[in-house]
Amino acid sequence: MKIMGLQKLTLLDFPGRTACTVFTAGCNFRCPFCHNASLVTHIEENPSCSEEEFFKFLKKRQGILDGVCITGGEPTLQPDLEEFIIKIKDLGYEVKLDTNGYNPKVLENLIAKGLLNYVAMDIKNSPSSYGKTVGIEQFNLAPIEESINILKNSGVDYEFRTTVVEELHTPHDIVAIGKWISGAKKYFLQSFVDSGDLIKDGMHGYDKNEMEKLVKLLEKDVPTAALRGQ
Repeated sequence: MKIMGLQKLTLLDFPGRTACTVFTAGCNFRCPFCHNASLVTHIEENPSCSEEEFFKFLKKRQGILDGVCITGGEPTLQPDLEEFIIKIKDLGYEVKLDTNGYNPKVLENLIAKGLLNYVAMDIKNSPSSYGKTVGIEQFNLAPIEESINILKNSGVDYEFRTTVVEELHTPHDIVAIGKWISGAKKYFLQSFVDSGDLIKDGMHGYDKNEMEKLVKLLEKDVPTAALRGQ
């Protein structure tokens, strides 16, 4: 596993758990608002933490941490992801996976083997606006739709989430997303925040009042929709 970063403590990333977060390298999307752009565009750089160092850290934190969040980049691109998770689970930790949903077979396999305790899947935009939002023309939505259905029917704890960008998302898009994921267990909207590590400059977030209005648009199709981070 190519580990490009390790946050040793998070009380926010894994709901209900005290956890650490592992950042993997590489992504098959090029979202202009990506807040971890260096993990997407500089994957040739040397890992910041070896697997040996990481598991040494986990062993020391047994009884202190509850879980491990695996994020990116896009973790499902890592060929040894399953083996990596098994090692984490063998130490008694729960695992949360962050994913863009474009590798449904990987997701389905990990769930079927009982390796995931929580999944957070990004819904980048409405179906009609997906391609421009992920930076890929002629984007194939089928894998995204498959992953949505896998999670809704899996029994594993999960959430969908959308980072809302003024230049990319309209109220119409939010309504369309709600209809697309209707009945989802959890759905969060979070306003874009400039991390300083972006693929494209000139992106802006909505203010809190605007975000609250967007959440209200989801009440019919996703009653559980909520605002995060504001």
